[in-house]
Amino acid sequence: MVCGDNPLAYRLVNELVTRFGAEVTVVLPSRNRNQGPRMAQLPGTRLVEAAYLDDAALRAGGVAEARALALVGQDDVGNIHAALRAYDLNPDLRLVIRMFNTSLGFRIRTLFADCAVLSDSAMAAPSFVAAALGEVAPSHVRLPGRTLYLSPRDAVPAGRIVCGMADTSSGITRFLPADQENADLVLAIADSTPDDPLARHGRSRVGRRLRFLLGNNLVRLVLTLVSLILLGLVLMATAGHAGFAGAVYQTLLDAAGDAVPNGQLDPFGKVVQLMITLAGLALIPVATAAVVDGLVRARLADPAPDPDRFGDHVVVVGLGNVGTRVVAQLHDLGVSVICVETDENARGVQLARRLGVPVVFGDATRDDTLRSASVGNARALLLLTSSDVVNLEAALQGRALHDDLRVVLRLFDDDLAERVERVLGIAISRSVSRLAASAFAAAVVERQVIGTMSIGRAVLMIAEVPVVAGSPLAGAPLSVANEPGEARVIALRQRGTDGRDDFNWTPRAAELLAPQDRLIVVATRAGLGRLLARSIAPITQPDAS
Repeated sequence: MVCGDNPLAYRLVNELVTRFGAEVTVVLPSRNRNQGPRMAQLPGTRLVEAAYLDDAALRAGGVAEARALALVGQDDVGNIHAALRAYDLNPDLRLVIRMFNTSLGFRIRTLFADCAVLSDSAMAAPSFVAAALGEVAPSHVRLPGRTLYLSPRDAVPAGRIVCGMADTSSGITRFLPADQENADLVLAIADSTPDDPLARHGRSRVGRRLRFLLGNNLVRLVLTLVSLILLGLVLMATAGHAGFAGAVYQTLLDAAGDAVPNGQLDPFGKVVQLMITLAGLALIPVATAAVVDGLVRARLADPAPDPDRFGDHVVVVGLGNVGTRVVAQLHDLGVSVICVETDENARGVQLARRLGVPVVFGDATRDDTLRSASVGNARALLLLTSSDVVNLEAALQGRALHDDLRVVLRLFDDDLAERVERVLGIAISRSVSRLAASAFAAAVVERQVIGTMSIGRAVLMIAEVPVVAGSPLAGAPLSVANEPGEARVIALRQRGTDGRDDFNWTPRAAELLAPQDRLIVVATRAGLGRLLARSIAPITQPDAS
């Protein structure tokens, strides 16, 4: 069963019937509106109309006989309510719940025997990030509390390495080698440092801050006045023959406004004394104004970034569900980001402020707004609003400011996306629903893939494998789940005494696995299949007697 009437629901149903050959019942408000007509044309699909997801609607959809139920509405609370209703009607039902609030989702899932909580924006974000950074495919994945990325071993400190992914030194790629120390391609933890391998060409952060300071008129005036005072000190000590100690004493008095006229000074000395006095008198109010200006800027929410402060950064337009995920992952990877948003109450504004990411409030289709976000110096422009028109217009505006700018759009209309990509030569990332549908479909058929990473032509998967009571893994040491060349455990999720799930990112090989434990593994497709087979209880044949 699938409950929902949006692009994700349609693509999920399409994946289930065409890729997995499943028979699907869809519960939706109307078969004649939104995605209803398109879903009605899919083979093996039955539509049930219901204004509300109440018990009657779930019964009409056949929840009591269903194998799995996917709740893909955009209302987190509504999806939770429907899941609780369905669980009362069928406790053995597998639940797949769409939620933006994944921290809440990880707690909700513990209420049910068989439940997966997914975020479509979290699934799609790595593809947008990869496109922005010029990667062919995502080379990082977001897990609770951290972002992991693929990197050469010599590009990251040893303390940030999670595991070895591949050994390419011999000319033949060996995946997940048993001798981890020989792996020259590793999975590492991103810690927001700018030395990230995905941002090698970024400008010096110290240099950007220096340019920002020098770009402030008050700061430049303060530096000019201080330079004049220091110049007067040098001239008084050398040309005025006052000596260094005497020159310092006289300069401090003059700069403080306590200059005493000295008729014995030659004209040159009088000019120097006058210069020091005037510069000192002007320095105090100017320095005060600079400090006040800095405090005001710090208190005001999200001042517009100075164009000279940023370079080789990524501009993210739209701080909704997807934009919030993208900004968080770019920040984790150490990439400089500037955000553009029209709504000060948008979901991602608070996150941007907490991370110290500048936000420009304005219309992204306007030239001055994009200039405020330093698009002319940017490495990429990501347009992630919910409006195809705004995204397309802003893309053309960005290209007008920067001919070589990498532009990535979020477009809901697939036909429009293909034509824009072909005619305008703009890199197009497909809609969020298209990017997330495969993951939701895999979760419905109990394949817990969190993300994928491409190494050459091969693909390694990061997946969550539950340990089922009675399975070969239950009661066995964690080391038995590691299979060189095929699968390796990188984390262990265990049920805590308070009922919450706790992550152990450095599990011991001798750790005994218990039912309800969940392994976070990186594996090949074949290795993941074998590990999943060992994680479930064998089917016992009934006694013939």
